[in-house]
Amino acid sequence: MNRTAVAAFIRFVVCGGGVGLLSSGALMLMTGSMPIAAANAIVTVVSTLLCNELHSRITFRKGRASWRVHLESTGTAVIAYLFTTTAMLVLDAVAPHAGALTQQAVYLSASALAGLGRFVVLRLVVFGRTARPAVVLTPVGAPRTAVLATRADLVAAA
Repeated sequence: MNRTAVAAFIRFVVCGGGVGLLSSGALMLMTGSMPIAAANAIVTVVSTLLCNELHSRITFRKGRASWRVHLESTGTAVIAYLFTTTAMLVLDAVAPHAGALTQQAVYLSASALAGLGRFVVLRLVVFGRTARPAVVLTPVGAPRTAVLATRADLVAAA
């Protein structure tokens, strides 16, 4: 892994971990005034949106997150949630009376793997896209002063 990727991964862990800690505190505060399911739903939505924005601005330094980024980043969070939930369900099926230490080890290991997978997908797919220059055809003999435009510029002009 190159230095840029390592730095981005450290920012990813700090942003995600920070939001995770804040979310945990918010959940504890909210459960005193509402059911845990409602509090967890609110905290999950808000923390996911916050993480998406932080990853866009800080982790990958791409500026404000677009709707596409929010949607794709949220998709990776949902997949990570399904992965960790599956790990815990498998543990319960294999060792229904596993102790707290075993449960934490399985959950944290699954979370680490899911987080690593999420980082790779966000870095390579969600935030890895760059605007590719479009090919601009000019007639033979025309002056070569044409300005290259991005595909987005051409689509917007159409």
